Amino acid sequence: MLTALHIENFALIDQLDLRLEAGLNVLTGETGAGKSIILDAIDAVLGGKANQRLVRSGSQKALVEATFDVPSDIHTWLAEQDLPPTDGALVLRRELTLGKTLRSRSFLNGSPATRPQLEGLRQKLVEITAQGQTVLLGSGDRQREWLDGFGGAPLVAQRQRVAAAYEAATQAKRKLDTRRKADQQRRDQLELLQMHRHDLEQAQLDDPDELDKLAQEHDRLNHSVDLQQNSYQAYQILYESDSGNACSDLLGQAEAILIDMERYDSAITPMLALVSEALTQVEEAGRAINAYGASVEADPERLEEVEERMRQLKGLCRRFSRSLPELVAYRDEVVRSLAELSGEGQSIEALEAEVEKTQAALIDACDQLTTLRQDVAQQLETRLVSELKPLAMDRVQFEVELKPIAPTATGADGIRFLFSPNPGEPLQPLAETASGGEMSRFLLALKACFSQVDPVGTLVFDEIDVGVSGRVAQAIAEKLYQLGRQHQVLCVTHQPMVAALADAHFRVGKHVVEAAVAKGAKTDEAERTVVRVLPLSPSDRREELAQLAGGESHQQSLSFAESLLSQADSIRTKR
Repeated sequence: MLTALHIENFALIDQLDLRLEAGLNVLTGETGAGKSIILDAIDAVLGGKANQRLVRSGSQKALVEATFDVPSDIHTWLAEQDLPPTDGALVLRRELTLGKTLRSRSFLNGSPATRPQLEGLRQKLVEITAQGQTVLLGSGDRQREWLDGFGGAPLVAQRQRVAAAYEAATQAKRKLDTRRKADQQRRDQLELLQMHRHDLEQAQLDDPDELDKLAQEHDRLNHSVDLQQNSYQAYQILYESDSGNACSDLLGQAEAILIDMERYDSAITPMLALVSEALTQVEEAGRAINAYGASVEADPERLEEVEERMRQLKGLCRRFSRSLPELVAYRDEVVRSLAELSGEGQSIEALEAEVEKTQAALIDACDQLTTLRQDVAQQLETRLVSELKPLAMDRVQFEVELKPIAPTATGADGIRFLFSPNPGEPLQPLAETASGGEMSRFLLALKACFSQVDPVGTLVFDEIDVGVSGRVAQAIAEKLYQLGRQHQVLCVTHQPMVAALADAHFRVGKHVVEAAVAKGAKTDEAERTVVRVLPLSPSDRREELAQLAGGESHQQSLSFAESLLSQADSIRTKR
């Protein structure tokens, strides 16, 4: 239940503190007095849309704070959402700050609250219904929501199962469609990879350094004659020379001299060792060079083989835009990719079977939902007609039509509310048949149907009684009063019959005051318009009802107001 509302610098309201009561709370006042601004503030604090026009002219910041007395299930919900607990009073606050853009912040018991959290809380705390919303009665989606809501927990649970089954069926169908769409691409990719694997395996790519080694061998084969000649020359210089001037001969002579010198001076010994070692190394080098020269042969066939292999490898590298080491790695990658594409993942047949399975589960869940809806539809038809009869619609006919449609996340039922307000007239879609006044009564009766199952504590009606008068207005007044026995009801009305039944009556009016009197706004204007809300005493109520009723004289209006209040007392006594 909404117990208190604090507003600062919101639209035409400079500052307002409003305490509401249980039962039927009524706001009255002249057209344009600002009654709807209060409802806009309630909508805003519950996360409704906001714009810069909601911040009072001359102010930089608007604030709305609503205090609710909440039941125990709200405490459980707060704990599930990791929101701060409350000891009974739940305080919502919204701040709107002007800057380059409008900045909005919401708080719950002093802690920041997100928009989804506010939306979840709104569904549990307040429902706002305006006379203009009667156009929504013609919406099939809206009618489905009302029917399912009337069915309560079992129907809502089954609809959740339908939504889950629909999601599973949609996912299965999407996988199948994706697989079918990709199947040709997969076959093309398989063919390409198989061709790549064949070419790379045919090339026998085993050594990442093969190209470098072939280049070296190619140089050796291509210069074999030069290598033979040069090695022979080096051999002669080091080991064997016709002139006797080979390096080994000279070193041998030096060694003999040093041996002779060593007999007279032992200091020669280290030098002799060095020369002897050099002689040994030169002789070994000479023999090795001689052997190398003998091994080098011109081999045109091998040279051609090497050149062909190098052309093959370089051609593969250019074709695949990879170096030889990268090409070897790519060959291994191709083998793995072929294994994945050929042997892993569900086949189309398996995916088709999954689609059939999930579709069957969806159809079964939808059938169960349809059965529940048919039963609930009969209950709603009976209940709604009984609620409409006291609203001067005692010959009304109402039917919930369920027509099969393709399964969706909300079931396989197309739902229409059919309505006939007059005897002998056929049932027609509600939006095509009912007048504005009939729509208002229908919406009010619908809310009455939900009064026993609806967890919302506060129902707000914005001029739901527009376009009706006389007996119909009285019937609507009594229905609103009845709703006030199960819920807190806040109603904006121009009907004196509705206002007379209020448990708490407030007058809303615009007043022009000196700018200095208006709070929270800086302005150069001498005067400001503000909205004031006053709780009415019994005598004030008589005056207000007389103003609403009008009449040929003020005394006549007061007499009518007295009769309305007396009639209201009688209704309360009967209840």
